[in-house]
Amino acid sequence: MMSDLHLMSIAGLSAGLRAGDFTSVELTRHFLQRIQQFDGELNAVLTLAEEQALEQAKAADERIRAGDGGPLTGIPLLHKDIFCTQGVRTTCGSRMLDNFISPYDATVVSRLKDAGVVMLGKTNMDEFAMGSSNETSFYGPVKNPWDRERVPGGSSGGSAAAVAARLAVAATGTDTGGSIRQPAALCGITGLKPTYGRVSRYGMIAFASSLDQAGPMTRSAEDAAHLLGAMAGFDERDSTSVDRPVDDYAGQLNQPLKGLKIGMVKEFFGEGLNPGMNASMQTAIDTLKTLGVEMREVSLPNSHYSVPAYYVVAPAECSSNLSRFDGVRFGHRCENPQDLEDLYKRSRAEGFGPEVKRRIMIGAYALSAGYYDAYYLKAQQVRQVIADDFRQAFAEVDILLGPASPETAFRLGEKSDDPVSMYLSDIYTIAVNLAGLPALSMPAPMVDELPAGLQLIGNYFEEGRLLALAHQLQQISDWHRQMPSGY
Repeated sequence: MMSDLHLMSIAGLSAGLRAGDFTSVELTRHFLQRIQQFDGELNAVLTLAEEQALEQAKAADERIRAGDGGPLTGIPLLHKDIFCTQGVRTTCGSRMLDNFISPYDATVVSRLKDAGVVMLGKTNMDEFAMGSSNETSFYGPVKNPWDRERVPGGSSGGSAAAVAARLAVAATGTDTGGSIRQPAALCGITGLKPTYGRVSRYGMIAFASSLDQAGPMTRSAEDAAHLLGAMAGFDERDSTSVDRPVDDYAGQLNQPLKGLKIGMVKEFFGEGLNPGMNASMQTAIDTLKTLGVEMREVSLPNSHYSVPAYYVVAPAECSSNLSRFDGVRFGHRCENPQDLEDLYKRSRAEGFGPEVKRRIMIGAYALSAGYYDAYYLKAQQVRQVIADDFRQAFAEVDILLGPASPETAFRLGEKSDDPVSMYLSDIYTIAVNLAGLPALSMPAPMVDELPAGLQLIGNYFEEGRLLALAHQLQQISDWHRQMPSGY
């Protein structure tokens, strides 16, 4: 049984811990050993917090013996390396923060720590979360465990690859334009981007403040529900956090779905969608119908503006957020600067990679005098039009449906020289971030022996309904149980 612990769900592991079948220390050692055994070929984990993990596991065992704790107590997971972790290196996948050890925990980290979770370490990611393939990391690309010549998606590619290879039962991720859902789709796991403001951004190093949102990356919707229940909630330290009670996501998984209206987004099934991916979606839809839901076609007529609007808004905000990395306050500092200007220039030139520099330059241009109204203000107006499309769609249906990605995982290096093609990888996910809605990607039938992702989009704060639909679909299908060979 001990050799199969990585195949169990959060609920199964929690029950085993309480029954005394194994301890959290044994469970933690099992996953640490798997990371050491397999991560050399994946590059999914940047920092292994072995000593701290075993200490947290011992504390979890004491809580369990005392009859204290909840469903996550003693469960080991990985954090995306964008979350500040006290005493453990936080790099954001960048040379700029290569030696940064945070003096405090992000709220997501502290809430999961309070729930008794054991932190195994930190996962690789696109530099400052800027990318769709996990190839922009200063520490090298992450490999997809289904085919190590392919990307895992980004920017949460390290988290997605680690969960897919069963190096951890779960991981945290962040989603600015699809960075939880797209890698979840390409790696065959379940990833949830909550409503903007549902999960605190405090201690999550900012890329684009009006778009970033943290969420869980797990093998199943049931596991995601347990994780989100601990992560979500109001935080007075985050001015964008919404003061609203947290639903019992795990308790709502079996809510009745009969009569639920699901809208297939017309624009997501047109030109640009891989034929194999389309067939996978149709099979998933046919299976979904057996749950008694009502399917109809809906339109998001302005969704094609989402990529150009996003690539004005996100770089503008990133340009502002990353101005703090100047070689003075924190971050990489060049050797022997001649003066302050030289310090700024060389520290940033050495610390940031090409994709981050590209987005900073685009953002600085969009915000500059004479261009602000033409670009940034116009993009925000388009963003409102896109949000209005969703509002009209949700007047007709309860949940929207489509693919999470137009294709399966592409090959490493295939799009590195074509930024626009790379940006279009997120064509089905970006509109959700612009509108601030919750959305989930879950495994659908495989396409050419590679994972595919079905995306479910909900109305504001309806994560519970998304998780229930995904969970009940996973009860009558086995797509989420498939795993890459060799792990």
